[in-house]
Amino acid sequence: MPVALPFPKIDPVAVEIGPLAVRWYGLAYFVGILLGWWYARRQANNPRLWQGGRAPLTATDLDDFVLWITIGIILGGRLGYAFFYQPGHFLNEPLAFFRLWEGGMSFHGGLIGTIVAMMAFSWKRGLPLMSLFDVVSTAVPFGLFFGRIANFINGELFGRPTDVPWAMVFPGGGGVPRHPSQLYEAALEGILLFLILRLLTHHFRSLRYPGLTSGVFLIFYGAFRIFVEFFRQPDPQLGFIAAFLTMGMILSLPMILIGAGAVIYAWRRGPQATEDGV
Repeated sequence: MPVALPFPKIDPVAVEIGPLAVRWYGLAYFVGILLGWWYARRQANNPRLWQGGRAPLTATDLDDFVLWITIGIILGGRLGYAFFYQPGHFLNEPLAFFRLWEGGMSFHGGLIGTIVAMMAFSWKRGLPLMSLFDVVSTAVPFGLFFGRIANFINGELFGRPTDVPWAMVFPGGGGVPRHPSQLYEAALEGILLFLILRLLTHHFRSLRYPGLTSGVFLIFYGAFRIFVEFFRQPDPQLGFIAAFLTMGMILSLPMILIGAGAVIYAWRRGPQATEDGV
């Protein structure tokens, strides 16, 4: 057997006070949303980033949106996981849907839930939808990073067998060295994607082109996810959908196409002042 790094045994419960147990999984969502909200407010409050020097949405709007996006992420992520990955399990045991501490969230489902929340909130407030998409997309990498770290701590969503020097033997991985694919995703979907979007918004002023930032987000997330799927072990209940294709690849490909369409639309439309978007 190839030499593998020992998997760090970290208690999935981060803090336990009496009957109350705070798990790393839930803490990751909390910290990701909190940091994302903080960063989105900074974007809205930075006049240099916007055409005409004023954002079409305010920090107060984003304060009020936190509850909406939290519900969208959790409900959409759970529904997406149930529908895309384990429909039979949740049909046979409906109450399992509410046991969030057991894990089982789909990013693609969470994305759909977030989009629905943004559409409803922008309609209610009379805000430009594309600008809300753009600001939120710059904050998403925070949640992606901490979510993947929580996956690693839980020893779930591990990679395929390998003999690379940094391979690890995960508790549920059959005793063979595997890619720590959760860390690959944390680095690509969290850190690198954040840096790309940061360069786009602060150097190229992409927020002045509604739809451009969120389009680039969709393109790069989809590309990074498809790349990592070549190292990540397919979900056991699904396996490979067709040939080498996994469910993660199939769900990510439309993101790239939609993102490319959004980028082309935003670029052709050109920069938009606040008055044009409201």
